[in-house]
Amino acid sequence: MTKGAKNASADYDVVVVGGGPSGATAANELAGQGYKVMLLDKAGRIKPCGGAVPPRLLKDFDIPQSLLVAHAHSARIIAPSNKKVTMPVGDGFVGMVDRDQFDEWLRDRASRSGAVRMSGKCENVTTDYAGIATIAFRSGRQSTRQTVTARAVIGADGARSCVAQKCLPNAKRVPCVFAYHEVVKVPDIIDADYQEDRCDVYYQGHLSPDFYAWVFPHGDHMSIGLGSANKGFPLRETTRLMREQTGFAHWETVRKEGAPIPLKPLKRWDNGRNVVVAGDAAGVVAPSSGEGIYYAMTAGRMSAQAVDLFLQTGDARALGTARKAFMKAHGRVFWILGMMQYFWYRNDKRRERFVKMCDDPDVQRLTWEAYMNKELVRRDPLAHVKIFFKDLGHLFGLKAVER
Repeated sequence: MTKGAKNASADYDVVVVGGGPSGATAANELAGQGYKVMLLDKAGRIKPCGGAVPPRLLKDFDIPQSLLVAHAHSARIIAPSNKKVTMPVGDGFVGMVDRDQFDEWLRDRASRSGAVRMSGKCENVTTDYAGIATIAFRSGRQSTRQTVTARAVIGADGARSCVAQKCLPNAKRVPCVFAYHEVVKVPDIIDADYQEDRCDVYYQGHLSPDFYAWVFPHGDHMSIGLGSANKGFPLRETTRLMREQTGFAHWETVRKEGAPIPLKPLKRWDNGRNVVVAGDAAGVVAPSSGEGIYYAMTAGRMSAQAVDLFLQTGDARALGTARKAFMKAHGRVFWILGMMQYFWYRNDKRRERFVKMCDDPDVQRLTWEAYMNKELVRRDPLAHVKIFFKDLGHLFGLKAVER
């Protein structure tokens, strides 16, 4: 008997919509606890993503090293003037994954834990008077419409989440960056400025007027792309120009992908009855950096914990604990990164100063410590004070506080 078998009026205890890192993590957690879980995911979905993951992700979510296709030991920041600042990671590394392989491994793990996998696109979520949710979706070559019922639903179906838009207020108003990248095969003979253990980040207005562009190593391949919240910005054309600028124009393109990426958590993640969202559907992509995999998996786990509490108690207020737990752990970091993006990404003059600030050893050390550990570094308050005044100096161009 499954954990939720006492309620025979629903096909499943939980239906998780979306099989990316967040949804697959939630499905794995709940199936592993004995709940009857269905994981619904669109066929052939691969999200445009640089693929960077911190070592903490491997530890927190029991991810094997074999899924890493590259280890980045430095990040190189390129200013509008083409000034380059290299930020060595130190003793650690930034892991790089290919989302097609990584996401499928997570979905397969959820299946091995007992989740039922289904391929399809969610179209609607409704709830009856008894609190049972009906999920309508289309699947197969004939696009056949099907329905299943569940005691609870986790929406992890991306930035334009059908679940969120059907069940939560103001879900259509989430601000997004529109990301586009091309996966490119790395040739045997490297004839451009590229290193297999270095991430390049371009803060240049002509490549992105309000975000950044990147070149990230992926073993035999690399990801080159950019993002912008400006709906009229020509992502594909600018990526082509970037490849010409960087010398990668003639390298073989394997695939091209684009998608919206939210940069602000929703104010509410649940509908107060039986639905909670996670991952991009909840808006948990870090501002400034655009990092999302770790935060998506964390939100997926927290949403699973909230659903578990809801199914155990029958108290729908338990669903609200997912957002509370996430914001308690990461809300302050998101706020700081949002302020950084607001101040430093506004124009090339500020981007130039931002890159210069990244040349500071204190900035580099605290940046990497915070990235690796996923929390603000508190053990060195003097360094934070120094950075605060240096930050002000670079913002206002005060020579007295510059290095």
